[in-house]
Amino acid sequence: MAYRRLLLPLTGTAAGEAALHTALMVARIWNAHVHCLHVRVDARDVAPLAGEGLSGAMIEEMMAATERESGERAGRVHALFERFVQGLDVTIALNAESALRTEGPTLSFESIAGREEDVVAQQSRLYDMAVVPHPEADDDVSSSDALHAVLFDSGRPVLIAPRQPPATLGTRVCCAWNGTAESAAAINAALPWLHRAEQVRLLHSEGYQRRGPSVEGIRAYLRWHEIEAEAVAFQPQTREVGAGLLGAARDFGADLLCMGAYSHSRLRQLILGGVTRHVLENADIPVLMCR
Repeated sequence: MAYRRLLLPLTGTAAGEAALHTALMVARIWNAHVHCLHVRVDARDVAPLAGEGLSGAMIEEMMAATERESGERAGRVHALFERFVQGLDVTIALNAESALRTEGPTLSFESIAGREEDVVAQQSRLYDMAVVPHPEADDDVSSSDALHAVLFDSGRPVLIAPRQPPATLGTRVCCAWNGTAESAAAINAALPWLHRAEQVRLLHSEGYQRRGPSVEGIRAYLRWHEIEAEAVAFQPQTREVGAGLLGAARDFGADLLCMGAYSHSRLRQLILGGVTRHVLENADIPVLMCR
């Protein structure tokens, strides 16, 4: 199996541009199609939030202002997409028939109105994988609606792009294993990458392990898929498991990290911190996650 269809929820930020580069790298590897989706704010969603005490004229003015701002933002995102494709050896394809007739990666762009988290989660179900921009440096990871929508509501893997486009992708792959259903789903979603990789390393730790099979169990599973993976234990850094995991991936020279997301509840991780949160906020390589 290969990844043939990728969804990129596109923003007009530097992180969005880096995600474009990362998504195109993935598309070149798998000869895939990248559909860039920008979700505009629907002005009709503003009215219920306006509250009592506002006249109809005030609400209409607020909706009109929202429509203008949303349209301007959509124009900037589309301009970013147009600048990106200029001079690149890629084809714009609007359907599967034209994409499949093309040698090499293809791209498309669409801007629609709606609630970003709903649209992205629902549309992602029709793609092999979503590529999501890295949370901005000054944003809390909990505010990334598109990221969490894909993780929790799409049933699809999500590749979180780093803040800077990587030099390579998927040649040296680390898989974080802790025995959970989430980590098993992530490794299953990553099988095409693992078959292609030059080296694969399974990272595990006593402080990371949950109830479930040990690392030797998943290592034996991968052998059935003719994938030989090295199992290496990592040590948390200053009691931070996420930092230890990223440090171990860095020591390996990994250009892709595969892991399950939110083995604990999302609320607990947002309040107390956790491995998923630390990795989302601090990873400088692409991270493939499943929930």
